[in-house]
Amino acid sequence: MAMTLDDKLVVAISSRALFDFEEENRLFDPLQPQTYMQLQLDRLDTPARPGVAFSLVKKLLAFNEPGHQRVEVVVLSRNDPVSGMRIFRSASAAHVPLERGVFTQGRDPFRYLRPLGAHLFLSANEADVRQALQLGYPAARVLTESVQASHANPHEVRIAFDGDAVLFSDEAERVYQAQGLAAFQRHETDKAAQPLPDGPFKPLLAALHRLQQAAGSSSGMRLRTALVTARSAPAHERAIQTLMNWNIAVDEAMFLGGLDKGGFLREFEPDFFFDDQTGHVTSAARHVPSGHVNSGISNPS
Repeated sequence: MAMTLDDKLVVAISSRALFDFEEENRLFDPLQPQTYMQLQLDRLDTPARPGVAFSLVKKLLAFNEPGHQRVEVVVLSRNDPVSGMRIFRSASAAHVPLERGVFTQGRDPFRYLRPLGAHLFLSANEADVRQALQLGYPAARVLTESVQASHANPHEVRIAFDGDAVLFSDEAERVYQAQGLAAFQRHETDKAAQPLPDGPFKPLLAALHRLQQAAGSSSGMRLRTALVTARSAPAHERAIQTLMNWNIAVDEAMFLGGLDKGGFLREFEPDFFFDDQTGHVTSAARHVPSGHVNSGISNPS
């Protein structure tokens, strides 16, 4: 019987999102990749430093137990196979049990998301992330300049999401940008009982919810999620009603009414934060690991 990932949370991640390869990347030339490849070969036995999404990956994999593999992390990288050896060796040195990887040596990697059945794609390559989102996969461009995750919660995976254009569609955001705050508030109050359409990251939130239910407390790991949105009352109600309609609960909800999200995220201490607006995600990256979701009206093609 063929192996399948159908019953697992599947995260596909690029090498630069998982490890700090910024120094090596500065030498990369797609027309003459030999210098980069030689550097990776020379450093084959030198473990790479953790990257922005390292904490998220390591904690998610800790949900696995003997006989209960609930999470699969696959390296999906434009790197060459030789550089792939360094990635696996670096993971082994850091006690991160990676088993699978796809290395395309410069070719588009996002097309392999389909056979993987990925619930999330994290990459530092903006074009790859945009293509993955267009194919319907939750994807974010990792801000490699983000600070590392806090070590304060070793047995808890914490993930924070923006609402509009991330968990939810950008329907309400379009009203806000076209007609202003008062029209947005009226629109959301009038439709408070009508669930918002799904956003690109609804499938990930649903998969995390299933993981949380399946794992219980047996693995010793917990999952804590937060909605961190610029919405305020009375527009908060439609967001909550939508989550209730999905039968998915978040552990914390922050309706900030335009306040800067950075300080609130610093206190929540997520292993990763997802937002569609570059201003918000750039601010957040000064405090927590962050990724930009190139989705919705705030990110015209």
